[in-house]
Amino acid sequence: MTASGLADWFRANRAKVGVAAVTLLLVFYLVVTFDRARLLLSDPEPVAKAIGAAYLVLPVVGAWALARELMFGARLERLGRQLDAEGGLPEDTLPRTPGGRIVRSAADAEFGRYRAETEAAPEDWRAWYRLGLAYDASGDRKQARAAMRQAIALHRKAD
Repeated sequence: MTASGLADWFRANRAKVGVAAVTLLLVFYLVVTFDRARLLLSDPEPVAKAIGAAYLVLPVVGAWALARELMFGARLERLGRQLDAEGGLPEDTLPRTPGGRIVRSAADAEFGRYRAETEAAPEDWRAWYRLGLAYDASGDRKQARAAMRQAIALHRKAD
């Protein structure tokens, strides 16, 4: 692979490379945290053992959260690819600021269309996916994730 080909691949997969880097750093942190907990648990002092036991919770919760987020992302990517193959992804025509962010007022103006589509077909995962994209474009990340979780649940039920 040439240098320009590698640069093109990196640009096309920038988000995945970032996720991989953060995942590796988190895994490293979890391993170090687990090792520190093990050392504290082997200490004869009861206070150190208690701290080690409490410290052991961090890698368990961290590993669970990491696995959950990676599965969420993989499922969303799968749904997005399927919707794209069907020609159902909305075209990205929203205006952007000089910094590349979507102009919120334009996103809000289109939002009603996706909400109405979802209200008309509440059992259609495709409508929920598009609604999640609309929420994300409008800057409401919490509602975007909720809509995407609904899309995933409906897709799993349909299979």
